[in-house]
Amino acid sequence: MNWFRNFFIGRYGIDQLNITLLIFSIVLTFLSSVTHFKLLLTISYIPLIYCIFRMFSKNSSARIRENQVFNKYFNPIYSWCKNEIRVIFGTKTHKYFRCPNCKQTVRVPKGVGKVNVICPKCKTKFTKIT
Repeated sequence: MNWFRNFFIGRYGIDQLNITLLIFSIVLTFLSSVTHFKLLLTISYIPLIYCIFRMFSKNSSARIRENQVFNKYFNPIYSWCKNEIRVIFGTKTHKYFRCPNCKQTVRVPKGVGKVNVICPKCKTKFTKIT
């Protein structure tokens, strides 16, 4: 068991890019099995192999740079999706409005009636009916 621990000393491990590559590979494999398109299965090995390569790599500085570039483009997409899911599941109890000044989304409880809303970002006051 000691050789196993020694093998992983200095290895890069898992980060957000590795997790995304792994999920992408699993999705491609699933689509391949559903559609019976064998080329898709072959293509699904590419992100999987790259994920394994990154996990066992000892060049941590290069892997960190790759992950930072990935996060630069992926985080806005992730935040948008997370916000949309929050809005979809929150529509039963809350209503969402956009600030007329800064376009910030403001959440207000439903069923209150006429509400004076103050934008948390720019402090603009506006009235809405919930």
